[in-house]
Amino acid sequence: MNRRDFVASINSLAALRLLNSRAAQGLSGADPDALGSLAARLAADPRRPQFHLLPAANWMNDPNGPIYWKGKYHMFYQYNPDGAYWGNMHWGHAVSSDMVHWRHRPVALAPTAGGPDADGCFTGTAAVLNGRVTLLYTGVKAASRADATIKNSNPPYRETQCMAIASDDGLEAWSKLPAPVLDAPPPGLQVTGFRDPSPWKQGDWWYMTIGSGIAGQGGAVLLYRSRDLQSWQYMHLLAQQSAGNAPFAGPADARVVWECPEFFALNGRHVLIYSTAGKTCWQSGTLDQEQLIFHPEKTGFVDYGSFYAAKTQLDADGNRILWGWIQESRPEAEYRAAGWASMMSLPRRLSLSADGELQMSFAPQLAQLRGDKLPVNPHEIPTAMSSLRLKHCCGEVRISARKDSEPFQLSIGNHTAGAEPWLTIDHAPGPNGGLLIDGRPLPNFVSDQDKITLHFYMDGSVIELLVNDSYSLTRRFYFSGDTAPDAGIHYGAGWHAFDSLDCWQIHPISRDRLTS
Repeated sequence: MNRRDFVASINSLAALRLLNSRAAQGLSGADPDALGSLAARLAADPRRPQFHLLPAANWMNDPNGPIYWKGKYHMFYQYNPDGAYWGNMHWGHAVSSDMVHWRHRPVALAPTAGGPDADGCFTGTAAVLNGRVTLLYTGVKAASRADATIKNSNPPYRETQCMAIASDDGLEAWSKLPAPVLDAPPPGLQVTGFRDPSPWKQGDWWYMTIGSGIAGQGGAVLLYRSRDLQSWQYMHLLAQQSAGNAPFAGPADARVVWECPEFFALNGRHVLIYSTAGKTCWQSGTLDQEQLIFHPEKTGFVDYGSFYAAKTQLDADGNRILWGWIQESRPEAEYRAAGWASMMSLPRRLSLSADGELQMSFAPQLAQLRGDKLPVNPHEIPTAMSSLRLKHCCGEVRISARKDSEPFQLSIGNHTAGAEPWLTIDHAPGPNGGLLIDGRPLPNFVSDQDKITLHFYMDGSVIELLVNDSYSLTRRFYFSGDTAPDAGIHYGAGWHAFDSLDCWQIHPISRDRLTS
């Protein structure tokens, strides 16, 4: 489902809205007939994650404005209080002391009747101005086709950039500016979208990227500047899709938009991240500090799987942390019936290699979730692998293989022999060798290391896999029944290649899968 397409004929789910309203209070005081059975069903759903962040119920998508503030991590996210489907965009809110254990807080932003965000509070970013946390986000409102920036919806919608300012350090009370701080795209540009503001401070100026697209040309990122976060001056295109490579069907096709742009300094270079056509992409290069012109030198995908709308923040130690929306890959009817849809990725720490390749590793804070380490004799890895059981599809695994040894094959899935795998990995060494995920080559797989390291977390219905801290793939999987099977790793060939295997059971972050 396109996250920006409005859903027609929405049926309100009163029980789910009530569940959300009670989430911050742990569902206490709720009508047991309306909430108790729903909460029990959600808590018992074996496909629902145990240590990923997601709302108590309903739909979530993009991470919004993650920020470390006054000793706490705050995550906002796109949220529909009406049910487990996209629409009626609010900003949900959760808080954590470690980016791992989360508590639900009341909804932060909701559409204002008659306001510029009357039909949705879309994605945005948090910044600190004059000692107060400020949110810049995209407001959406029905408009005439001539004034709309989303022309291919019915009705058409106009996107403007709005502001809300926190009046408390818990970031639970917000005051919106009544008018947008940026109410139209640059004159003369026929855009196919105008959303997802992302500001940063540099010297005396605030700069801001806006996700957009130019009709007939492709995706683009607009660059603005301001002294006060309110009066914005358009500068130029920070980045644009290469000529002749625009995946669009018409001049108003929303697929040409480069959504959720993030631009930041990292390890002596600059990095641009944006999402389009179902994938999140990155570019690294140099920034002309005088002209504010970005010169990309390297490019790639942030993740090759169910991962979109990436957002970054700085942690308490100044590390750049990446978050992403992990999408559903099952039919909409199934996740509507389940009462929940999608989740936030685990936090990943970003860096750049010496030649400018984006690298990432799971945030070290996740290690505190480790429970029992499954015993593995280094000299008996094949035996250990064949007997490995991750109970209830919940665990962490690290495998190391020698790159220049014999080919190897692995599959991850139900521990029962002969079961359909959820993920397969094949490696053929040599100058023409590579890594295949589910039979498809991992594009541009190159390793200057002596080993291939596979590090993954499995949680209910998702696998987040990192390969050599350079390639990422997020995979959704779904099993039938009311009980999660134990997961296992099966090898089809090449067990001599493996030289280490570490496995842990993972502790849930809540007792009831409601993440609070």
